[in-house]
Amino acid sequence: MSRQWILASQEGFEASLQYQENVRIRSPAELESHEVLVKIYAASLNYRDISIADPKGVNGPILPPIIPGCDCAGIVMAVGSSVQEFQPGDRVITHPAPKLVEASGDNASASLADTHSMLGQGADGTLRSIGVFSEKALVNAPMSLDWLPAATLSCTWSTAWNSLFGVESRKARPGMWVLVQGTGGVSIATLQLAAAAGATVVATTSTGEKEARLRALGAIHTVNYRSNPDSWGQKARSLTPDGRGFDLIIDIGGNQTLSQSLAAVRVDGVVVIVGAVGENAAPVPLFAAFMHSCMVRGILCGSRAQLKELVRYIDEKGIQPVVDDFEFELADARDAYRRLNDKKHFSKVIIRVDHPRKRQ
Repeated sequence: MSRQWILASQEGFEASLQYQENVRIRSPAELESHEVLVKIYAASLNYRDISIADPKGVNGPILPPIIPGCDCAGIVMAVGSSVQEFQPGDRVITHPAPKLVEASGDNASASLADTHSMLGQGADGTLRSIGVFSEKALVNAPMSLDWLPAATLSCTWSTAWNSLFGVESRKARPGMWVLVQGTGGVSIATLQLAAAAGATVVATTSTGEKEARLRALGAIHTVNYRSNPDSWGQKARSLTPDGRGFDLIIDIGGNQTLSQSLAAVRVDGVVVIVGAVGENAAPVPLFAAFMHSCMVRGILCGSRAQLKELVRYIDEKGIQPVVDDFEFELADARDAYRRLNDKKHFSKVIIRVDHPRKRQ
């Protein structure tokens, strides 16, 4: 029997989320040939989870009831007859777009057109204690990570990996200047990965306390965007050699931050658009990139192949993903949504599901 959350409607997470206990799950004998039964030990949330629960979200409609979430870590309990990559006892994490992988292979990158079939929206997701997933919805977890940090990798960290290493000629490396925005999950993951690659990272934030935490994680400089609300892009740019601007900027705010990102990017630099968590603002036309002689790249997350690369890199570099200061139990997932929605978190909002305090 499993415990789980469902979205029973699409009226916002407060009204739509429902908690269920003693839910029957299929036995190993009932698995389809490509399916894997997973005991879930930890999960985490993304802004997409809030958007999916909201009828105004850009992700589009759902067919309730559906189990939300696309990030988790757990152990394989049983596998279907044709599963080749996993066996019982394997530690695994989820990849959010299994239908895309089944259709186009491990290197396929998701677009907005694919979101209707992704975990937590078009297929049952991860906010449950036991789940059945397609083989292509899983990859092996890093050997070096405990359950909670491992559960943050699926969407957020694969997005950060794709941002930094997704274009061969623009891979993060020593000598490259990278700008990250704020202290949300993608920004912190990008900071940790870019610092591990030897890049010089500058981070924006709103408080002195957060500035100290960002510097401790590897940021060489920080810029307070509240103190410089209309000029933090230029302020950040002034920190780069000869004020030339940044080689790579990870934009998480969308229209609210894009104008500042364009002000900070160097000629032939890249602005990677990975989200729209900022407040409503006037749209920034794509033509604005022409005025700054830069490239703009939009991504949703990483491919399954990139997620595997990320896992190897984390084990190789000994990176420990930073997680939020608060930890929620599965039954308290609505409170976890609230913390994310209110932007009170640092890095990733995490949910302990069914596992001991120390790694099994």
